[in-house]
Amino acid sequence: MQQAGQQPIPSVWTRPRRRREPLTRERIVAEAVQLLDAEGIEALSMRGLGNRLNAGATSLYRHVANRDELIELVVDEVYGELRIPAAGDETEWRAAAVDAAHSLRAMALRHPWVASVLGQVGLSHLGPNAMRMADQLLALFETAGFPSHETDRAMSTLVSYVIGMATSEAAYLSMIARSGSTEREWVESLRPALEEATREHPRLAEGHAAQRDKDPAKVRDENFDYGLQCTLDGLTARLAHNRSA
Repeated sequence: MQQAGQQPIPSVWTRPRRRREPLTRERIVAEAVQLLDAEGIEALSMRGLGNRLNAGATSLYRHVANRDELIELVVDEVYGELRIPAAGDETEWRAAAVDAAHSLRAMALRHPWVASVLGQVGLSHLGPNAMRMADQLLALFETAGFPSHETDRAMSTLVSYVIGMATSEAAYLSMIARSGSTEREWVESLRPALEEATREHPRLAEGHAAQRDKDPAKVRDENFDYGLQCTLDGLTARLAHNRSA
């Protein structure tokens, strides 16, 4: 219990909302997500967001204390897009984990700015969508048979893989988007330089030649799924180890 005179935890989730006002927290967050999707994290400022909402920055501060709190809110907002299926029993956990991983990756690619702020969003884990996601993932790994002291570690292993891969993909796709090219056009434009660079490296040349006629988006999907299956292989092996111990 918080003692008299003690300062509250500095997080947007620990303060009451202001209601019955034209400018609401929900409207602010929705506009911020649109801004971030269109222009990236560098474009996010309280002043700029206020201009988009036809409201002064002072009006925003009545709902959100600063930019850091705003980032907490937008991260939790996009977490709300995730779908974490339940596993009916221990035989279904892996398929459910695959679906959850693909949902998380898809969210990160729809909002390429999110990966860059996940490590600096303060107490974003207090947000309702983040807590729901974590609770559902923990339930999934509990159903799989992981002991209670390992469910959080198993969840972190899966999420870390997905976010790590999605961070690289998002940066790559954002670079292509800025060029005005499609992904296939970008890959084709690099091909002559790539072939020249790998001329004296036959293993690299062979690998790139094997991908030449493939849809680059499909290649990314296959690469992601390969690493995901390897990650789940490791978690499956851990389950088997626990059961035999």
